[in-house]
Amino acid sequence: MKRIITVATIVVISIFNLQSPVLADVGVSIVFSGDEIKIISAWYRDHGSASTRGDGKGKSKGLPPGIAKNLERGKSLPPGIAKQYLPDGLQQTLPAPPAGYERIIVEGKVLLIEIATRIIHDILTDVILD
Repeated sequence: MKRIITVATIVVISIFNLQSPVLADVGVSIVFSGDEIKIISAWYRDHGSASTRGDGKGKSKGLPPGIAKNLERGKSLPPGIAKQYLPDGLQQTLPAPPAGYERIIVEGKVLLIEIATRIIHDILTDVILD
């Protein structure tokens, strides 16, 4: 009986050791949910983009081309980037973002960023209609 338990233990440990690199690569991904995408898309379809609220400084001039190309998942936003927050009506309709994250608008794209690191976790393009 002791031998069976030992063999079973070795088999279980071997299985987990074989899978450990795979398990290490599996992480929790923070992205927009399907419901959030539907809500955001419908809101902008119904309200347009005129009701976004920014910092009160008027329309931004746009990002330099190099920075605009860097608006990708996994990259961080540069400090001082012109961002807008989602309109109040839309924010009230959406569920709260995960703790430590915020939804913002940059260059007509809705981003989900980690506040502390400014890393972009997800991007919605083509939802804000001009």
